[in-house]
Amino acid sequence: MSSAGTETVRLDVDEGTGVAVVTLDRPGRLNAIDLRMAEELRALWRRLRFDDRVRAVVLTGAGERAFCTGIDRDVVVPQPSSPYMQDDPLLTVGPKANDLWKPVVAAVRGMACGGAFYLLGESEFVVADATAVFFDPHTTYGMVSAYESVLMAQRMPYGEVARMVLLGNAERIGARRAHEIGLVSEVTEEGRAVEAALWCARVIAGGPAEAVQGTVRALWAAREAARAPGFAQAPQLIALGNLPGGRQAELFARRVRAEPRIR
Repeated sequence: MSSAGTETVRLDVDEGTGVAVVTLDRPGRLNAIDLRMAEELRALWRRLRFDDRVRAVVLTGAGERAFCTGIDRDVVVPQPSSPYMQDDPLLTVGPKANDLWKPVVAAVRGMACGGAFYLLGESEFVVADATAVFFDPHTTYGMVSAYESVLMAQRMPYGEVARMVLLGNAERIGARRAHEIGLVSEVTEEGRAVEAALWCARVIAGGPAEAVQGTVRALWAAREAARAPGFAQAPQLIALGNLPGGRQAELFARRVRAEPRIR
């Protein structure tokens, strides 16, 4: 087993099994993605393209409270004035965006919300423990859920995605319901998601790498055709529908502290 780490992401490689574990490592910020983490994820995925020791990857988050809670609220990303152009640092944090076709299994404990769907949407499948909850608070805070909605519409029935993104912070999808609707492939006991994901990854890594990676690429090709038109419209929809930053901050500061409904 070899380990390496950057400021925000940890990498552990088991050379015996060919499996790497990528851990989002900002537990104090609920593994929210800041600009440093975005850069380090991009570099890590591209590095794994050249690491022949690794044939499958498990992606998870440090700590017990969250897999990932999307972009860090303290991040400020200047935007062009044109609605046809947009800078979104999360668009390139996933493995597929960085041309990595080694299979990735996500292991979720605690919260996975908002921008976390960029990562889940580019994983082959998701294993979750009993504490996992999934939600998208964009609309609650005056933002359009565009890229997230497109990605989740490829994993969940339309009505389930619509309910999640439109109810925002008021409701969360529990692990059991996530399994029922196909977002999650397996639900484990609390704290056992990584273990279950590792079992899957080891089996996958034991197969011929070329055949496995070709299959991943074929699966993604089927999804790309539906994803591309939605992504193409996203910048304009966000530019038109997002409230000004100050107003978003007001809504975030005034958010209701009542416990969200979990179904």
